Amino acid sequence: MNQINKISIIIPCRNEEKYIEDCLESILNNDYPKDSLEVFVIDGESTDSTIERVGKYITEFNFIKLLKNKKHTVPFALNIGIKEAAGDFIIRLDAHSKIPNNYFSTLIKWSKARNADNIGAVCITDVKNKNPKTNSIIKVLSNRFGVGNSYFRIGTDRIKEVDHVPFGCFKKEIFDKVGLFDERLVRNQDIEFSKRILKMGGRIFLLPDLFCTYFARETFGGIAKNNFGNGFWNILTVYITRNIGSLSLRHFIPFLFVLSLLVPCIFVIWEPIVGLITVGSLFSYLVLVVVISYRINDSTTSFWSIFCAFITLHLSYGFGSLIGFLRIDYLLKAKND
Repeated sequence: MNQINKISIIIPCRNEEKYIEDCLESILNNDYPKDSLEVFVIDGESTDSTIERVGKYITEFNFIKLLKNKKHTVPFALNIGIKEAAGDFIIRLDAHSKIPNNYFSTLIKWSKARNADNIGAVCITDVKNKNPKTNSIIKVLSNRFGVGNSYFRIGTDRIKEVDHVPFGCFKKEIFDKVGLFDERLVRNQDIEFSKRILKMGGRIFLLPDLFCTYFARETFGGIAKNNFGNGFWNILTVYITRNIGSLSLRHFIPFLFVLSLLVPCIFVIWEPIVGLITVGSLFSYLVLVVVISYRINDSTTSFWSIFCAFITLHLSYGFGSLIGFLRIDYLLKAKND
């Protein structure tokens, strides 16, 4: 008879009243034995109804617990949960996520079979409210041109070793070997942690036939704000960790694109022909966006929404990295802290 391993589920959250119940319901609907589960919702002092909504589940299910994260950010929440965890495996979820009913059992099965240090599923991007604009956002966030070679977003046809997976299943002992999440990193702490696993010879796998769902922002403003922050923290991550290998090349492509538009404009004062670099880069990019937007457009989406979503995603990400690069005062403060 196969041993049933205890697993610890860690969910960082703050002001997630729209999503937290769906996340918890998907956990309760899982086929994994409930007496082998513990669920930690680590709340960053929410100011909406998140705590009250979680409280209803705590009253009914004694394996669900609410922990307080006074520092508010994700890495602190993750580390609080890890320190409390008693499971043989730790699975990180997001309040914006929803999982199928075989999620835990499949991850544990393949983690053992592949001796994985971290293993995860393909992440399907979805939205709560479907219309041509939000469906277009889904298309862009699931397209290689939009997100690069993130296999957990674009999918794979076989079990694949990768550099990162979201919402993965970790062996508990990996945290003794590699350490905890870097609490200096407001974002990218999960990617940086994956890089540390690989650096120490660990293995991360992506499963092709298991899917989790992540609910994306539904407005261009929301996409811009989120990806500006991602780009901003890419630069800070490299600076704080003193290791460019903390991230992958794909994380810097939007930054390089923005530089290709702006840097020639500086030198055009002395050499006007240099301005052709900006023109060529912008023209090539726009042609690509038009062609790809046309190809992936269908009856559920809008060509112009896809077009605008690509531009919003790439430029907000790239300019976020540029501002991160220019914020020397922030970098110096991070160094001193």
